[in-house]
Amino acid sequence: MGLFTILPLMLVPIVVYNVMAWAGATFATTEAVRARMNEELLSVQVASGAQWVITPGHALIALSLFMLFFELLKSTGIGRAAIMNHAFSMVLFIICLVQFLMFDAFATSIFFLIMLMALMDVMAGFIVTIASARRDIAVGDGFGD
Repeated sequence: MGLFTILPLMLVPIVVYNVMAWAGATFATTEAVRARMNEELLSVQVASGAQWVITPGHALIALSLFMLFFELLKSTGIGRAAIMNHAFSMVLFIICLVQFLMFDAFATSIFFLIMLMALMDVMAGFIVTIASARRDIAVGDGFGD
């Protein structure tokens, strides 16, 4: 049972957001976090000649989607590590929900989308686990007629 299989990968973007939200001020305002997330991080000229501007918020959403993909792959696992991962994912979602509702720095669309991805991770884990458990206890044809 490795640490990779137990801890939810969605922890990475949530910790990154927390560091960015709390950096500089203990109780940052929504406007300060929004301004920090909307600064230009990278600008790329695309083939049409337009500038594609990437902000820290965009990069964090992309990182979250990347982590969600691997979390969904992990949700197909069975055993104690998978159950612990589902439990930790639920705790992580609850922490995100509390942060979103209680702290100004987390009342942004970026954090809301990350929180929704954490919810999708929780739902996918439980749905896959229930579906596989139901398949394991299914009764074959002709038994119990």
